[in-house]
Amino acid sequence: MRRKGWWGPKALALAVLLAAMGCSPSDMSSPEQDKPSADEPSADGKNPGGEGRLPGLPTAVKARQQLDELEVAAHRSMSGYSRERFPHWSAQGDSCDTREKVLARSGTDVERDEECRAVSGRWTSLYDGKKVGDASELDIDHMVPLANAWRSGADKWPQKKREAFANDLTHPQLLAVTASTNRTKGDQGPEEWQPPVKATWCVYARAWTSVKATYQLTVTRAEKNELDEMLATCGR
Repeated sequence: MRRKGWWGPKALALAVLLAAMGCSPSDMSSPEQDKPSADEPSADGKNPGGEGRLPGLPTAVKARQQLDELEVAAHRSMSGYSRERFPHWSAQGDSCDTREKVLARSGTDVERDEECRAVSGRWTSLYDGKKVGDASELDIDHMVPLANAWRSGADKWPQKKREAFANDLTHPQLLAVTASTNRTKGDQGPEEWQPPVKATWCVYARAWTSVKATYQLTVTRAEKNELDEMLATCGR
């Protein structure tokens, strides 16, 4: 029987190597130990379990800087607007469209069929915190709604830019949420509608501000004031 603390040849060789590298055996933790738990938010506001996975989400500090730089102006006219002016759910390759790409990145254990449709998975809706296991119960929300973008400057864009905006997978513009919250939100801005779960206001305001800044869209005075209050929930 081996005595407690006995080291075999391989363990001794490893110890010698670690000593040469300036490390100790206790430094060699398992990769699993360094992973955040499924409920622990990461530093960028995303949750490794699938909650609020938004690409390009800025820090609160960056979002406050962006908010300060946004042009304040009254809403433009809705004249000429229609959703068809923003072609969306464009093809993204491999039989996938924008909707399916967002569902895949937003969920956990997402399985897709040969037509790229999400047939199973688990999602957490950012706005209301509801757990969803059926993709048909989810809408893909435009963080800055198409109608809001139209009256904030997109009415002057070429069609290609409006299509890029409506299918933006690079910035925090698209997310999977419950159909009920998406339809309650409609085309309202943060001065008129806020996510029912206040704990999400920080992420929501950072994402909204980032999209407006990226596309150089205007904000109303009331919109800017509300975003400022929502960003205050991020802390310092």
